[in-house]
Amino acid sequence: MARQSRKVPDNQLPLLEDDRFTGSKIFNVASVPQRSVFRYPGGKTWFVPYLRKWLRAFSTMPDQLIEPFAGGGIVGLTAAFENLVQSVTFVERDPQIASVWHTILSADASWLAAQIINFELTAAKVDAVLGHSPASTREMAFQTILRNRVNRGGILATGAGRIKTGENGKGLNSRWYPQTLGKRILDIAAIKDRLRFIDGDGIKVMQENASCATAVFFIDPPYTAGGKRAGSRLYTYSEIDHEALFRTTERLTGSFLMTYDDAEDVRKLAQAHHFSMKNIAMKTTHHSQMMELLISRRLDWLDLP
Repeated sequence: MARQSRKVPDNQLPLLEDDRFTGSKIFNVASVPQRSVFRYPGGKTWFVPYLRKWLRAFSTMPDQLIEPFAGGGIVGLTAAFENLVQSVTFVERDPQIASVWHTILSADASWLAAQIINFELTAAKVDAVLGHSPASTREMAFQTILRNRVNRGGILATGAGRIKTGENGKGLNSRWYPQTLGKRILDIAAIKDRLRFIDGDGIKVMQENASCATAVFFIDPPYTAGGKRAGSRLYTYSEIDHEALFRTTERLTGSFLMTYDDAEDVRKLAQAHHFSMKNIAMKTTHHSQMMELLISRRLDWLDLP
């Protein structure tokens, strides 16, 4: 793909002062194309309009978007499908989620799509599938997607409960859309030559790519000091060294954009590293309004038309 020119050079964007409330437009996640196969706690579907604005502000299309805490991967998938970057690297350390990415980006993608499309979802069959240890990566991937779709809130962490009543009394079938999931898997597989998955530590991958000036980083770490993500209740791997993450981020040569729950300790870290901050309004699928903190070296692309 030829590199594309953009209007605003990244190295000409000035640094903004801290702003605790922007009064910015709230984007409804229902208006954003769904690319991920996951229902993911703390998912970033709401962020997609800001992602587009951020990446389109560069004078030249970035060579690579690195997503060190990929989770459901909606940000990287959107960037790839909408040709906002040349390629995307996803990083995730949770073996359940990793199994799904490995399978979709392999020759087993069509097998996984067929398993989902042909599966008759009943409580007994769900128990049968989830009740045994997977014999292969692709079997773990199928178990993971099934668990993600039948557990309340899509939570994969140990102890998560199953959906009971669900939407309109549909019970376990409330979030099971086999044809849609199958299509998403095959769509992702169709562009796998532009996608790379790393099973590992996101901070380490950032360190390894710190000198890459043509890469950009979208950093959305699990946050455990309260707030909407509720830490270990939602994530199997919820504990990270936030101070180390900020130190690593400061060393990045390429541009980055970080999202966090708005908390005082996060603000102190951002200020200590001389980063800019803005609060952004978001609306969940349940139409409740929340605020998220954006952190970067510069954020004036938010004001571009």
